[in-house]
Amino acid sequence: MFKKKKSKVQIALNNEVVRFERLGLRYGRGPEILSDVDMCLNKGSFNFLTGPSGAGKSSLLKLCYMDLKQSRGLISLFGNDISSISQKAKYSIKKRIGVILQDFRLIDHLTVFENVALPLRVSGEKRRNYTKDICELLQWVGLGDRMDALPKTLSGGEKQRAAIARAIISKPDLIIADEPTGNVDEVMSKRLLKLFIEMNRSGTTILIATHDKKLVKGINANILNIENGTLINTNFNSSF
Repeated sequence: MFKKKKSKVQIALNNEVVRFERLGLRYGRGPEILSDVDMCLNKGSFNFLTGPSGAGKSSLLKLCYMDLKQSRGLISLFGNDISSISQKAKYSIKKRIGVILQDFRLIDHLTVFENVALPLRVSGEKRRNYTKDICELLQWVGLGDRMDALPKTLSGGEKQRAAIARAIISKPDLIIADEPTGNVDEVMSKRLLKLFIEMNRSGTTILIATHDKKLVKGINANILNIENGTLINTNFNSSF
């Protein structure tokens, strides 16, 4: 048995997974897209990010998985100030985050199965160890008969479900999803929401940006409202 190397990434002593303090974001010399955002997502929480188009939801999500760098303020992920850690440490953090984007980012020359398996292959997992789990997950999201298909043959909704499966197959500590039910019907939307709920019950922190009011009302969750680049309200939805 080889000894596991100690990670230089800190472990948060509290339950904070994501923390923003007086965060600001601007592109170039333009006006701030996000301004003085304070936000805290605790371990095991379920969170919806709502607000009109152009309010800054997608930009906020990108900051959460380090696809953007803030112009000012603090971003802490899993107890680590990301401005003061190495690229290697950032990579270790990224492996703990599952991301679902509106543009899917599937790899064209890989099948659905291979796209979903990619995070496990990158981490060194053997195919025999994950084949059953991927097949079961693809059945759950309605792609059991499409696992050998290439992305160019999929509909928008099928691509979205494949992207969701890829994001969650490695059982990440944090899932960040940008309109994950935007291209599916109501029946599949509820099925996918159930999948997120089950992952949350197992301890995964969930952050979903959505315009779908039915989705938001379907579960007890923290509701983060953003308008004109500012987080204006945080409350708990207990209508379920």
